[in-house]
Amino acid sequence: MTGLFEAVGDFINRGGDVLLMIFGVTLAMWTMILERQYFFRLVYPDQAKERLDRWRSRSDQLSWRAHRVRELWISEVSLDLNRSISLINTLVALCPLLGLLGTVTGMIEVFDVMATAGNSNARAMAAGVSKATIPTMAGMVAALSGLYFSVQLQRFAKDETDKLADQMTHD
Repeated sequence: MTGLFEAVGDFINRGGDVLLMIFGVTLAMWTMILERQYFFRLVYPDQAKERLDRWRSRSDQLSWRAHRVRELWISEVSLDLNRSISLINTLVALCPLLGLLGTVTGMIEVFDVMATAGNSNARAMAAGVSKATIPTMAGMVAALSGLYFSVQLQRFAKDETDKLADQMTHD
């Protein structure tokens, strides 16, 4: 187990401080993705059933006011379903940008070594090249890992909102 911690520590040292930012953003992104999965699977079904039961128990389902109540309830459910999804999408988009920031800071380190050493010594530049490539890779992997799930969450929220709207018709 200590070998794993040493490997992770070495990876972070090679990638630089930007790698820690990418890790933090990825952790926040996945926490929100898992929270949405929890909500969709365990909380939302009861919420949708409660709204449908309330709609079906109404004696008036045809008036203008009843249609506004229906729209309100569908809108409230839609807001609950879409909560945090735009923030998840923002974090997904932020990961490659942080990777690019790591590339820039790593290349600045390479140029600094070149200016200090006065030549293009490959060994002296290796640390800067690592700091340029590792965050780029980490940012792209983090973004790709969240992209699929963010699209799935959006699709599920839209489909469930449409399904609830279809079920809340007048009898």
